[in-house]
Amino acid sequence: MAERKAIAAATRLRLFSDSAGHCQKPDCLDPLFPVELGGDKHIAEMAHVIPHGEAGPRRQDRPTGDFDPDTFENLILLCPTCHTKIDKDPESFPRHILLEWKQNHVANLAAKQGIRSYEDRAQARAAVAGIMAENKAIWDKFAPEHGSDFEYDPESESAQSWTQRMRSVILPNHYRAQAIIKANLGLATDDERRAFAEYQEHVRGLSERHVCGVAGRAIRFPQAMEGIFT
Repeated sequence: MAERKAIAAATRLRLFSDSAGHCQKPDCLDPLFPVELGGDKHIAEMAHVIPHGEAGPRRQDRPTGDFDPDTFENLILLCPTCHTKIDKDPESFPRHILLEWKQNHVANLAAKQGIRSYEDRAQARAAVAGIMAENKAIWDKFAPEHGSDFEYDPESESAQSWTQRMRSVILPNHYRAQAIIKANLGLATDDERRAFAEYQEHVRGLSERHVCGVAGRAIRFPQAMEGIFT
């Protein structure tokens, strides 16, 4: 049997980004960077909706014609427990159910976290201000300066401390802030919408480097985001 290729880095990044760091099974939604592991190690598993080969769960739902099982559309990000459940009982978790989980994940997670649309800009500002302030405080204290020693030594204590805070605090905060802003984009100005698009790209870059292990730098945090909804 031919050796299976690794899931593409861009696909892994998109899965983590769309999951906002949480299991995509709607009655679970557990964090994939659990506090019990220090917040810097993930337990996420990329589950195939339609399997490789002819013997896996939901194989009867395989589309006709050419089919690549490793595309974003055929993968869902789950905790290990939920991954086991869907593959042990595929009759209860057919293809359309899993795809529905992915489609509704952001809304399900927002509801669990109390994220909602607000009536005015002041309320929306209050919802994101604390998140932005916490991230800025951590960034100012722990982020590497250009040319610092641990830029070149990822095993150093400083580098590991920074990575832990990035995964356990900064990125989850970014995911939550994005969800709040998306729910309230109707209150944003055109300039704020443009800043938010840059902000999303900033977060994608951070996820790419610190979660997926893809080399490269994120674009700078857009300063306009510090005053969004003011």
